[in-house]
Amino acid sequence: MTAAEVRAAIRDGTLAGPTERLAPDYVQANLVVVPRAYAGELADLCARNPVPCPLVEAPLAPGAHAPRSAECADLRTDLGRYRVWRDGELTEQPRDVRALWSDELVAFLIGCSFTFDHALSEAGLAPRHYALDRNVPMYRTRVPLASAGRLRGMMVVSMRPYKEHEIERVREVTRPFRVAHGEPVAWGDPAQLGIDDLMHPEYGDAPVLEDGDVPVFWGCGVTPQSVIVASRVPFAITHEPGHMFVTDRLHDECARNHRSVAAAPS
Repeated sequence: MTAAEVRAAIRDGTLAGPTERLAPDYVQANLVVVPRAYAGELADLCARNPVPCPLVEAPLAPGAHAPRSAECADLRTDLGRYRVWRDGELTEQPRDVRALWSDELVAFLIGCSFTFDHALSEAGLAPRHYALDRNVPMYRTRVPLASAGRLRGMMVVSMRPYKEHEIERVREVTRPFRVAHGEPVAWGDPAQLGIDDLMHPEYGDAPVLEDGDVPVFWGCGVTPQSVIVASRVPFAITHEPGHMFVTDRLHDECARNHRSVAAAPS
């Protein structure tokens, strides 16, 4: 399926569930929508924390719901499920959010690690959740973000287990995908990130672990949801973790752009 076909099927209700294995050549994104009064601070938060919160495109104009990264798309209907937050509390999980949208809302699209899972698979390093058609496990850490105005919180990470001898290659494959968090932020003991129980993630499915596995952690675009809670943002809309927005951007183009910049003479 193309990205446009995935979005159309989600909009029609004929496709549901996590988007991990859908349109694998295309960049996927997390959705965060905040009141106009918080948009500047959220943009600053993303700039100050580019690993967990890389922007797929600049914030939309107030009230806009048609992103430039996807033709004929509608952010109010084209994600499988949404979360609605009031004063930092999760209050609704609707199928679409047209009735809640207003000209006072500003939408952000933030990178997602689903973007590089296909690249790992093609490199012979398929993440286990990807191979088993499960949702990636995601954890709240005790690693503080660089705050921005009223916004503060802790980083969220996703985890993929690998054998120790595979980690350097995993780092090489994922490093070019800066729009999707890039290479891992940590690996090994989960306690270094303040994760107490690897088998009980806050989001996604529990990991399937084997002998000799080393947990490898990446920044995660669910991080702004922890910010919404910690900062008690009065109103916000996000995606349901795992139910991403599929853009028309090809992930290979993003990786090539990074390689071109890295190779340019200083």
